Amino acid sequence: MKRIFYLIFFLFSQTALMAQTRVYQFDIKDEINPSSWRSTKKAVSHAEEYKADILLINMNTFGGMLDYADSIRSVLLNAPMKTIVFINNNAASAGALISIACDKIYMHKGASIGAASVVNNSGEILPEKYQSYMRGLMRTTAESKGRDPKIAEGFVDPDLEIPNVKPKGKVLTFTTSEAIANNYCDGEANSVKDILIKEGIENAHIETFMPTLTDKAIGFLLLPMVSGILILLIIGGLYFELQTPGVGFPLIVSIIAALLFFAPLYLEGMAENWEIALFIIGVVLLILEIFFIPGFGIFGILGIAFMISGLALSLVLNDFFDFNVTAGERLVNAFLLVIGSIVVSITLSVIFGGSILKSKAFKRLVLQDEQNSNKGYQINKPAQELVGKVGIAKTALRPSGKIDIDDTWYEALSYDGYIEKGEEIIVNKIENYNVIVRKKDS
Repeated sequence: MKRIFYLIFFLFSQTALMAQTRVYQFDIKDEINPSSWRSTKKAVSHAEEYKADILLINMNTFGGMLDYADSIRSVLLNAPMKTIVFINNNAASAGALISIACDKIYMHKGASIGAASVVNNSGEILPEKYQSYMRGLMRTTAESKGRDPKIAEGFVDPDLEIPNVKPKGKVLTFTTSEAIANNYCDGEANSVKDILIKEGIENAHIETFMPTLTDKAIGFLLLPMVSGILILLIIGGLYFELQTPGVGFPLIVSIIAALLFFAPLYLEGMAENWEIALFIIGVVLLILEIFFIPGFGIFGILGIAFMISGLALSLVLNDFFDFNVTAGERLVNAFLLVIGSIVVSITLSVIFGGSILKSKAFKRLVLQDEQNSNKGYQINKPAQELVGKVGIAKTALRPSGKIDIDDTWYEALSYDGYIEKGEEIIVNKIENYNVIVRKKDS
């Protein structure tokens, strides 16, 4: 009997749900960036699975990255359900482009839409080619939704004059009442519920997109500041590992930072396999140059170039060096971010490297076995009499290796970089238990 009751209840609830208008809601309330693009893709996908009748965007943004705004615009234009945007304060720049890609626009009292000129990170207007591209996007998007393309163009172009709407010399921005008067807003609303009432929907079932912890983590890792810090850790870890071979911990930090850098970009479709491979090849070439190939030449230069390119190209959308899908400024900024992070990382490593390696915190993370003399261990410190003596490099010093002085072999460190096997050396000083040498003729 209970099973029959539950079956009847289930069928009744499903019938009631089918009778309701299904609304799927998600927010765009931050900068338009890879994180907002990821959220939009997932929200539209979930709305399709939910068989939503309406996709409703709750928006408050000052804009962001044009390439991601264009991607969001495209997915909204192709959405199988009715799309409504509720501008709950601002829809500036990229936000305006996304808004006019929706079927209906509602605005809160005191909200605004417009000011869509393409600017850089400092707020400066970018060259005409960027403005021309944005004007084209705005026009075609407005036309596809039956809105005046001239007004959409006026959001971008200060030189365009629109009689009774916009004077020449100013970029257009509409208030709520102005947008309604010019058919760029379907009505003023105080809430999502108010919008549904104005749409004639009395019986709605609203499902809201909630970002998962993974979504939030990926969004955080995609922030340019975080990407810069991860690059610092990648390069810093490699630097320390090369300075203290065998320690292991710096290499682990570098690998973890690289995974955290590339994984979110790969999941977002930004970092391609060849870009990650380019970075890995760069690291391998640099290691070959340092440890196996004398001097510093083509392998070292190519290694550095490949590493920088792999990191920077992963930060921008491109189709195997085809950058038509991204702004040129984004590419330049990506390279500046990578190069700047590398310079800062190496500078900090040189300045604070010695202190970090000797710190108690670092020593806790690496093997620090004590070999006491009362347990049978003996360590013979090289005699100061070796200072000034001439010998032969029995192995290449990169910068460590073995030397021969008076038919006795010693572990040594080169004072002036790489020393080839067989070269004459002279002992410069004894530092702790290390024999520091230099080329005899240097």
